Amino acid sequence: MATLTPKEIRAELGTIPAWIRKGKTIVRAFEFKDFAAAIKFVNSIARLAEKADHHPDIDIRWNKVTMALTTHYLGGLTAKDFDLARKIDRKAA
Repeated sequence: MATLTPKEIRAELGTIPAWIRKGKTIVRAFEFKDFAAAIKFVNSIARLAEKADHHPDIDIRWNKVTMALTTHYLGGLTAKDFDLARKIDRKAA
């Protein structure tokens, strides 16, 4: 698997409009009614990440969860990041 080109990244970002690029990552923040709902969401994402063998960086702040995706071992963004972002979006819907 190779890292994506800037053109490929722009095209992929068009499929996940709530995510933004920050350097070599894509990031999205989610807000929930309370801490319990935020943790429930994180736990559901953990199962997705395990199945994909691709793990986001997760920041939890009471009812806010921020996900950051990158393919660490390749040092940049790959198709795996965007695939997992789409799955995370479906869970959040």
